Amino acid sequence: MTDIECVADAKAQLGESTYWDPKAGVLWWIDIYARAIHRFEPETRNSRTFVLPEYLGCIAVREKGGLVLTMASGFHFFDPDTGAVTPIADPEADLPDNRFNDGKTDRQGRFWSGSMFEAPGKPVVKNASLYRMDTDLSVHKVAGGFGCSNGLAWSPDSRTLYYTDSHGPVVWAWDFDPATGEVENQRPFFDLSEMGGVVDGSTVDAEGCYWATIPFKGKVLRYDPAGKLMRTIEMPTDLPTCCEFGGRDLDVLYVTTAIYNRTPEQLKGQRNPGGLFALDVGVKGLPLVPFKG
Repeated sequence: MTDIECVADAKAQLGESTYWDPKAGVLWWIDIYARAIHRFEPETRNSRTFVLPEYLGCIAVREKGGLVLTMASGFHFFDPDTGAVTPIADPEADLPDNRFNDGKTDRQGRFWSGSMFEAPGKPVVKNASLYRMDTDLSVHKVAGGFGCSNGLAWSPDSRTLYYTDSHGPVVWAWDFDPATGEVENQRPFFDLSEMGGVVDGSTVDAEGCYWATIPFKGKVLRYDPAGKLMRTIEMPTDLPTCCEFGGRDLDVLYVTTAIYNRTPEQLKGQRNPGGLFALDVGVKGLPLVPFKG
């Protein structure tokens, strides 16, 4: 049985983008719809919150200090000390029904973020894309034709990139060139059609296994590098959204959750919906690399 503890009862509308900073010993994460960045200190259980002007997509620590992030209007730097937000690029300025979503840094220190279509009441248009920002701050479209970018993670040797469009049940794998950041040979990694589920946020552990959060199903799944399901963890709330390893020894799996799209009746009986959870899963993660630009 997995030990699961709620370490921050944040009641997040849409918790996402967990990033462990080993230098500071803190976990950064966001609440997209609250436009909030949270800085959680496991040693003290203290949290600090920063509110930004737009819906957030994802964040990462920057080697030169502060954070790099995407908001609805593209790529930005954020200085938590001053509150300054510095725009970098908005590659989808001509797509007002899109916003940026899931992303993270690769092991070469580039920052990745994918977009999604979000226009309630309108038919879904699959015009979202996956972008890579290099260390010279140039932004490149890597792939397109998606509804909702999610599930981004790399194998330990950086030779495989995992990705999903959360408008469908398949997680894809690409061959990845760590030197250039280019991808090729897209192929199915695993398929959740039988479960009727989709993947949200994800990570890869030190053994090369892929961890996936399954929103609306209340599950965290672990797959081996061949795409075989190895483990299922039932969460105490039905909307897990993102996961990442952290802690001094990278042996804690932090999982964000959400309460959006849920009525009080639906949330009744759930434990700490919208909370940040710490799971003891018996394996270690891989250190994240800060953005080097």
